[in-house]
Amino acid sequence: MGKEIIPAAEKSLNLIRGRLCDPSYVFRPLSASSDSNYSKLKFIVSTSITEGCNNSILLLGPRGSGKAAVLDLVAGDLLEEFPDSVSLIRLNGLLHSDDNCAFKEIARQLCMEHHLLFSKMASLDENSQFIVAMLRECGLAHKTIIFVLDEFDMFAQGKQRLLYSLLDAMQSVTSQAVVIGISSRLDADQLLEKRVRSRFSHRKILFLPPSREEFDGLLEHLLSLPADSSFPNGYVSRFNEKIKNITSDTRFKDILRTLFNANSTVNSLLKFIFRAVSLMNLESGLLSLENFKAALSSMQRQPKLEAVRDCSILELYLLVCMRRLEVKEQSAYNIISVMKEYKTIHDSFQTSDYYAQNVCLRAFEHLRERQVICYTENRGQSQTGEYRPMKLLISASELHQGMRSHACCPAILLKLLDH
Repeated sequence: MGKEIIPAAEKSLNLIRGRLCDPSYVFRPLSASSDSNYSKLKFIVSTSITEGCNNSILLLGPRGSGKAAVLDLVAGDLLEEFPDSVSLIRLNGLLHSDDNCAFKEIARQLCMEHHLLFSKMASLDENSQFIVAMLRECGLAHKTIIFVLDEFDMFAQGKQRLLYSLLDAMQSVTSQAVVIGISSRLDADQLLEKRVRSRFSHRKILFLPPSREEFDGLLEHLLSLPADSSFPNGYVSRFNEKIKNITSDTRFKDILRTLFNANSTVNSLLKFIFRAVSLMNLESGLLSLENFKAALSSMQRQPKLEAVRDCSILELYLLVCMRRLEVKEQSAYNIISVMKEYKTIHDSFQTSDYYAQNVCLRAFEHLRERQVICYTENRGQSQTGEYRPMKLLISASELHQGMRSHACCPAILLKLLDH
């Protein structure tokens, strides 16, 4: 039975992986609503094409929120709807933030689009004049040029000549263009110079993380198998039923909550699902809750927890003392004040783990080398190490979790950390 399932399991595995790597498939259901960012962007750009007007828009949101994917969906649909009326030019601020490079790349793409001869030796001014002339010619031919500027904030550095030239040329009634900027900086429009800002349309579309209902719908969309005759009898129904049971389990919801607390973007969810699917048992041909638990564990970066787990008992004591000083709202503390807290704990609980100050100094240095603690400022380098202000580089939850998983952590330390 297991050998019969393996081909179907491999096929379902490849199908879901293909879906996860296809942005158009992923974001299509999130674009169905009339209030979606897809609908808003398509309305603005299509209106500019049909009415022959100029426009500029910013797509803002964290990395992985789907800005470029939604733009690709809109661009693909518009190129199908208006095949002879749209020309798409793409730039990336990481590659083309230099004005000379940007103008040359626009000229190259325009020449390729309109089957013209491109001159590599053309100067910046010649390329600028060529772009303005092409905007005018395309406008007279009722053809819209869409400029996509990825990493828009990189173009907003320096003299901003590219942005000014494009937006200024768009002030002419003969031009017909749309400038779409993509940035993860929410204040990208505030980086513009006054002369550029005055020519900008100030339209912004904000990409927020999907709601919980949208995430549930996306999970079903990505993981459910179609009723395809190429799968064995009953396999599709068993697979989909198993997915439905997993997604309705409270433990799975806790896993999702932990994932979203760290990163609630669609991109993060796709990585999570891809890892879970890759761990699927091919003999059973079904996903399990353990696959999703393992996927979450592999995604969580835990260098600080590993550093705490590798600490000696003395180093754990010092970390707990520093945390207790922070709880007492002692914002500035040094090795001397930490040693006083350490002695207070020893005197109160008569612990056997008490070490001389020179040993403690070496423990402090070890913690600093592992980047678990650091000095708060460099101005006090003339001071001896004992008097320089210090701070923890790990959160209370990371410290608590690391100590709980420590092989030899004394119970008294966990008690002291909680109180």
